[in-house]
Amino acid sequence: MADQTKRGLTIVTGAAGALGACVARELSDKGFRVCAVDLKPVPEQDGVLVYGGHVDLTNFEDVERSLSEITDQLGPVENLVNITGGFAWETLADGSVNTWNRMWAMNLQTALHMSMAGLQQVKVSKGCIVNIGAAGAAKADLGMGPYAASKAAVEKLTETLSKELRPSGGRANAVLPSIIDTPANHDGMPGSDTSDWIPPGDIAHLVGFLLSDSARCINGALIPITCGA
Repeated sequence: MADQTKRGLTIVTGAAGALGACVARELSDKGFRVCAVDLKPVPEQDGVLVYGGHVDLTNFEDVERSLSEITDQLGPVENLVNITGGFAWETLADGSVNTWNRMWAMNLQTALHMSMAGLQQVKVSKGCIVNIGAAGAAKADLGMGPYAASKAAVEKLTETLSKELRPSGGRANAVLPSIIDTPANHDGMPGSDTSDWIPPGDIAHLVGFLLSDSARCINGALIPITCGA
């Protein structure tokens, strides 16, 4: 990508997962200086810096501490890509409040904590935050309440971040995929029709564009990537 050079640091959360690893690799290939973080061990990839500590993104104090260590070692943050999240299918009749709390923590708090901890650095760098939401948050189906509610909150987080970043020249946008074509989803939904599932690489391309100078006029956007589903 000709308009993007190695400036500040781009942090990718959830980098131990299939989508996070793909995004980290894509951004590194496009010339971003990428630091990959996760609670789980992150596989090594050429060109991708890996933070050695395991970051509990549901714990704000742990996020602040880890981000401080990262910036001390690698320099200031320019961009944040918040990918960490999880999924649960559960009806209200047969479910638990704990599931709602877990989805809230995994999908909203992880993005909220990293965004709050890194917000000032993104402002100074005039960088960008990209959050991963979900197309399924637009209308919750049976058993999708906990997941859809938490992902809908990610959309509102993105919108308010875009307003806070705008005066400094920073931006925030969200990508809203439908089912992503990952090994975990294949294992969790055996026998499903996967023809419209979204390849992680397609999401990674979109994230790369949103972080680039070519997207400098895109702020507060909630962009579905769904194959028309």
